[in-house]
Amino acid sequence: MRLKVEDEELLYTNALASPKDIDGFVMEGDGSVTFPTGRMRLESTRSPEEGQAANVVYWCPQTFPDDIAIRWRFWPIGQPGLAIMFFCGAGRNGQDVLDPSLQERNGIYDQYHHGDINAYHVSYFRKSYPSERRLQTANLRKSYGFHLVAQGADPIPHVVDCDPPYRMEVLKCGADIVFSIEDIPIFHFTDDAVSYGPVLGAGKIGFRQMAPLVAEYSDLEIYKVRRR
Repeated sequence: MRLKVEDEELLYTNALASPKDIDGFVMEGDGSVTFPTGRMRLESTRSPEEGQAANVVYWCPQTFPDDIAIRWRFWPIGQPGLAIMFFCGAGRNGQDVLDPSLQERNGIYDQYHHGDINAYHVSYFRKSYPSERRLQTANLRKSYGFHLVAQGADPIPHVVDCDPPYRMEVLKCGADIVFSIEDIPIFHFTDDAVSYGPVLGAGKIGFRQMAPLVAEYSDLEIYKVRRR
């Protein structure tokens, strides 16, 4: 059964169109943020040959409650690589995900799934390895841990065939998570709060990229939602 919600309140809106729009955002890893087309372009400044050390995470400074819709527009510019949206990001003991008491993070993936934070993370436009490019999927993982909890087909083609922007949405309502691209449901996961720990709630969102992906983002909106 499809999760049915309605927008209740606009909590946050950000065009991601100029440097003033990213005031307070926090980069982990060596990344560059520019606006050559009036959209936030994110890319690593390190060689992909450096592996995980070349990847980046870019956190929005706002903390959001549970029961939200996260919407943004995605413009892939150059591949290979992959993109991830972190959400419900928080310290494992309830700290802010950007609390300086937490272990330092610099984009290496292990730090995000086996460090001292919890989060859900949706990976999409997964085109880093030949196996990913052969059959393209979007994955949902839950951390702490590297738990693959849901998967669906990713309709975004290779860059050469892309016609962006692509409208992305993560809907998190209690134990339910729905990921959609262009209003096409990709997966629906219901967290049983047992298999991989308690359901995650309030926290931060963050954009992650695996080098050498170059991508742009715009029109970030966060809505408080309620079930119909």
